[in-house]
Amino acid sequence: MRRSLAGLVGIACSAVFAGANHIGIDNSKDHNRQQCSGMYSKKAWGGDTNPFIQTTFDKAPPPDDQDVFVSLVVFEFKDEDLIGVWPSPDAPEKEYICTQPNIDQKFCNATQLGEYILSPNATASRRNEILSKKVNLRDPQVPKYDVKKTGYYCVSSTPFSDGAQYKGEVNFRNAYGNLPAAQIAKLPFYAGITIVYAVIGIFWGFLYVQNRHDILPVQNYITAIIVFLIVEYLMTWGFYDYQNNHGSNVVAKVLLIIVSILNAGRNSFSFFLLLIVCMGYGVVKPSLGKTMVYVRFLAIAHFVFGVIYAVASLSITPDNAGPLVLFVILPLAGTLTAFYVWTLNSLNYTMKDLLERKQSVKAMMYKKLWWCILASIVVIFGFFFLNSFTFAERSAPDFVPNHWKTRWFILDGWLNLVYMVDIAYVAYLWRPTANNRRFAMSDEIAQDEDGGFDMGSFGGSLDEEDARSPTREELMNGSGNRNKGDLSPVPPKPVSEGGAGRGRPSLDGETIFAVGEDGDRSSMDEFESPRNSEERQKLTGKKD
Repeated sequence: MRRSLAGLVGIACSAVFAGANHIGIDNSKDHNRQQCSGMYSKKAWGGDTNPFIQTTFDKAPPPDDQDVFVSLVVFEFKDEDLIGVWPSPDAPEKEYICTQPNIDQKFCNATQLGEYILSPNATASRRNEILSKKVNLRDPQVPKYDVKKTGYYCVSSTPFSDGAQYKGEVNFRNAYGNLPAAQIAKLPFYAGITIVYAVIGIFWGFLYVQNRHDILPVQNYITAIIVFLIVEYLMTWGFYDYQNNHGSNVVAKVLLIIVSILNAGRNSFSFFLLLIVCMGYGVVKPSLGKTMVYVRFLAIAHFVFGVIYAVASLSITPDNAGPLVLFVILPLAGTLTAFYVWTLNSLNYTMKDLLERKQSVKAMMYKKLWWCILASIVVIFGFFFLNSFTFAERSAPDFVPNHWKTRWFILDGWLNLVYMVDIAYVAYLWRPTANNRRFAMSDEIAQDEDGGFDMGSFGGSLDEEDARSPTREELMNGSGNRNKGDLSPVPPKPVSEGGAGRGRPSLDGETIFAVGEDGDRSSMDEFESPRNSEERQKLTGKKD
């Protein structure tokens, strides 16, 4: 009993290798007897040639000088119901091949012996041409099938002679080139993303050069990943363009390996950058110390496991995958989990530390980053949730034929868009400005609820010279910091209670930052008014 054509269609739809335009066909397995692929008309994407489907078979020496025949049919998926006939209303399956018993039942005529049976109304009801032919493997000649309309086309075969073994190839050739129709949309997609990253790189480079003397270490890492992304997406676009023009030759396979390695590098670099940003590197902490070494080791391990996974996915088919594949997946999953947990914990700790020290502006930066990460997670899970209803029917024979145009975006495209938005937003938050180092190395002077200064925060706003703010008792005694006079030839000026610390005065709740020693001295000179002089005399008990 021959297997139903609908079942073969379902198997072929799930078994087609999306990265190849030339697909093998044989009868070693049921799903190899039929191959399907989407096809575009010449009008849809343009091109120099008319799209066609060409099937070729290897010549087989006939045993005992007898002819060996193979039944072949080429059709568009929407015409699948027109292939085969039902022997009776309650028959379990159709009769597909014109055999002598089917000729006797008048399901076909003698001239169609060995061909696929078409329904009586096939000529009037078909949407596209249906090619049915009996192929002699002694001299296999299969006419070229011209594609007039965009659709999902299948080539189905079955041995007509008993014990016949055959092997061949199906070429789904589109008008635009050799790239499979399901992947042609990636060509303009990756070209567009490359242009977007190039524009981001131009704006970032302009700000970087403009403020090149005030760049933070974390901004150097952001610069590196933007350049890396431009190169990676340019290589990805180049791979698809080369495959479209030259097919899946050796160079295309080498480019595919390079693109896979770059993709693994992008993932590792991205997790590394996000982790050190969440740790406060460059904005909250000038250095991560030994922690940076551990982060780099984790990024390198994730990259190595990512490359191993990419190579394994290219060389191992799902049919050949065994328990050993776990040794490829588990290490990558482990490093990925470590990045997730470490990143979220670091971000929560950084935000908590900034809020406790009342660094509201810096805390707001990390709050925006937290919202960005949360929004990305919500979008990803929301997209998976919506697509789960669609993929619930993936076992249906018409699932791939109805979704072959958009499947690439569901599996790959939209994740690249989410990633691009995240990178652009992080680059915007950490963009180079004229006050990078001043902002990073200074603390905001905290204020209490009544708008007054919190004296406990003054010590944290000093610069890196290990200076100490005078206490209230030292201010009243006029002896603040005088015990350190032997360390500096210039004795420090007395500091008023209202202007204590290294910060600048607050005006109507404006954010205040410590700006360094030179700026403080000039600020003290600027505010040396008569009123300030009187207040200083009252505090120190001395007259000028």
